[in-house]
Amino acid sequence: MKIKKRRKSSRMHGRHMGTHGWGARKKHMGSGHRGGCGMGGTGKMGGAKKTLVLKLYGADYFGKQGVTSRGSKRKKNLVINLEMIEKNLESLKKKYMKDNVLDLSEYKILGQGELKSKITIKAKTASESAIAKIEKAGAKIVLEDKEEVEKSK
Repeated sequence: MKIKKRRKSSRMHGRHMGTHGWGARKKHMGSGHRGGCGMGGTGKMGGAKKTLVLKLYGADYFGKQGVTSRGSKRKKNLVINLEMIEKNLESLKKKYMKDNVLDLSEYKILGQGELKSKITIKAKTASESAIAKIEKAGAKIVLEDKEEVEKSK
């Protein structure tokens, strides 16, 4: 006859034993299938508490947060090609034109395509081929990086 029975928590330590004999983990939370107490169950499919969570924390509560993949970190700077500038010149002028200068100061200008318009472009940086093509077209480019280098000297 066994005098002392080992506790279930000490017996259920093996591989795939996260449930301690209750089937699914959520079945032993004490609130049926509603996800436990507090903020438990408010994940992607937590519809029961979703309206409350949205009201308290806003729409940013749900979805992925935290560490992103290396692929999403790769291109941080905004880039635009010369062909896209030429193609969308009218809409870019409406949005970015200030004092007869196309202010693309957040963008890096890349040299794919040709530029036919004689305009002045302000940019963060530009590739060598883009600078050559812009000067060949009779346009001007003002780079922020060169200004910062000159100021530091």
